Amino acid sequence: QVQLVESGGGLVQAGGSLRLSCAASGRTISGYTVAWFRQVPGKEREFVAGIHWSGSSTNYADSVKGRFTISRDNAKRTVYLQMNSLKPEDTATYYCAARGGAISLEVPSYNYWGQGTQVLVSS
Repeated sequence: QVQLVESGGGLVQAGGSLRLSCAASGRTISGYTVAWFRQVPGKEREFVAGIHWSGSSTNYADSVKGRFTISRDNAKRTVYLQMNSLKPEDTATYYCAARGGAISLEVPSYNYWGQGTQVLVSS
């Protein structure tokens, strides 16, 4: 079992930055691929970024490419999402999720989920 806890959300003005953290407890996170998803009320949860368990590859949604960076520190059991040049449309609850194997864009393929952290970007 892996427990995931997100932090780092908050209120920021458009153009600003935030860094989200996803801290793992229980089993080590080093063998898991981790992704960030986001969701706004009334819409489906969508893939934002993912990082392979080896750290050798990453994947980003087109909407965040060039602005967001995912990274991991296995020694700290933490995965980060650096979000720069934030836009009002980035406003959402952000979730981290973990699975074995390759990066997947599909919500059902992830076995473990955190509770989410809210990001609000004001215009």
